[in-house]
Amino acid sequence: MEKQLALQMKGITKRFGGVVANNHVDLDVYRGEILAILGENGCGKTTLMNMISGIYFPDEGKIFVDGQEVVIRSPKDAFQHGIGMIHQHFKLVDLFTAAENVVLGVKEEGRYNLKSVNARVAEIAEKYGFHIDPKKKIYDMSVSEKQTVEIIKVLYRGADILILDEPTAVLTPQEIVRLFDVLRRMKADGKSIIIITHKLNEVMEVSDRVAILRRGEHIATVETKDTNEAQLTEMMVGKKVSLNIDRYEPENTVPRLIVKDLNLYDPEGIHVLKNISFTANGGEILGIAGIAGSGQRELLESISGLQPVRSGEIIFHNPKKDKPVSFYHKTMKQVRDLAAKGTFHDRQGKPVSFDGMSSKAVWKWVQSQDVLFNEDEIVNLRDKNPLQIRALGIHLSFVPEDRLGMGLVGSMGIRDNMMLRSYRKGPAGFLDRKKPQETAEKIIRALEVVAPNTNTPVRRLSGGNVQKVLVGREIAYVPKVLMAAYPVRGLDINSSYTIYSLLNAQKERGVAVIFVGEDLDVLLALCDRIMVINSGAVTGIVDARTATKEELGLLMTKTEPLRKEDA
Repeated sequence: MEKQLALQMKGITKRFGGVVANNHVDLDVYRGEILAILGENGCGKTTLMNMISGIYFPDEGKIFVDGQEVVIRSPKDAFQHGIGMIHQHFKLVDLFTAAENVVLGVKEEGRYNLKSVNARVAEIAEKYGFHIDPKKKIYDMSVSEKQTVEIIKVLYRGADILILDEPTAVLTPQEIVRLFDVLRRMKADGKSIIIITHKLNEVMEVSDRVAILRRGEHIATVETKDTNEAQLTEMMVGKKVSLNIDRYEPENTVPRLIVKDLNLYDPEGIHVLKNISFTANGGEILGIAGIAGSGQRELLESISGLQPVRSGEIIFHNPKKDKPVSFYHKTMKQVRDLAAKGTFHDRQGKPVSFDGMSSKAVWKWVQSQDVLFNEDEIVNLRDKNPLQIRALGIHLSFVPEDRLGMGLVGSMGIRDNMMLRSYRKGPAGFLDRKKPQETAEKIIRALEVVAPNTNTPVRRLSGGNVQKVLVGREIAYVPKVLMAAYPVRGLDINSSYTIYSLLNAQKERGVAVIFVGEDLDVLLALCDRIMVINSGAVTGIVDARTATKEELGLLMTKTEPLRKEDA
């Protein structure tokens, strides 16, 4: 049976000033297929889909639906041609029910009949296998339920061509399986599904064909069954890329950050963090997994001094510089106790242990050696803001989830964003721009940031390049604790693996890395331990080398917090 074309794009070109986002792109989408769109950051994937869904209008080219040329100037036009887009960031009214959100903006004759809307929503849900209560309020829903509402919204409006932007970014493994089942049912019903994603394993699992974009141009469209992840990556990047995360066993780990019974309430009195306790060790990567909105953001912001906590402790072990040991008035027990701590060493950095040595031999040794001792300074970060933490000489870096709202100043250039950590050190009115300039140039080279120059406002960069600038700046601070919330969100596969390598390099330096991620495969491959939180409580801490995705998925939906004796 010959495949029927649902959508065609011919010679589509889109420019933003002097930047060509899409350059004469040709793309075909068939009825009853799932097409994945792949490409590096800034290659024009989202721009292309935004032209199909009516957010942008092409400068050149034509769009055909069912063989007829159409003009799409708005999302309303797109819906009239059976096209709907489900964005990564949901556009729902929290106080409304699922059905009320679905019908919002739809013109009906006379007054809305919510009873019939509820029935229609339930009918769509049953047809495609969705699990949704039409009368349930949005604020009571899980992330997957909210996504379901977004999909039903476009189906209710009669969409036959659906575009999903990073649909699995914040779902558990079990929810991803259910979503893929739904997409296959929609495909069997003759719907055309377009997925924008960076997860190659999911592309291989659910798609029929894959379209690859590179630097705004359509490189190729291939049958999924005839390719593999390595080939797709090579087509995206234009060169071979290793897709292995090198993880080595942690060595000489030391407690660097200890969180005890942390409790946080939001301004409305809602208990956001519930008795959170864990230890982040220098020389290892601690992953944090959980459904979006489970308290990951609030936890990192509390540690970094951005949110005041109600109770608990945030203990930071700040390593002091090596200092000579004075044995004056010290007893033999005190000397042996120092050595037992493991931070007693000679000038060559070799650990000193007096196990098996007599007291006479010990005294003889210490009198003939220039011995050093490295002792941590214990600091409680609770109730301290970021400036106070920095004033204590504590190198704590934080890559927040909100890149431009919290991490960077969008109107400032890359160089000036480097200065945000150091401008207070300079004399009033005089800023040293030489070092920030060098740092900016180093980050651009190392992370392959696509930018005209270091003075380019970061808001003009693609989301992936903004993320590279932010991660690069925080690592350049030479931290002792590095906290990163979704540092590869929106990054292409090549850039993602660059970030993973940077995190591993920090681990090798003895940094305590806390990595909040959404891709469970990556968490299991990159991290040493994984802490799972749900609804603000820790539900489990597992060894990443032996844990499974299914185990993590169950912990992500578990309602009982982890008992202290199980930690």
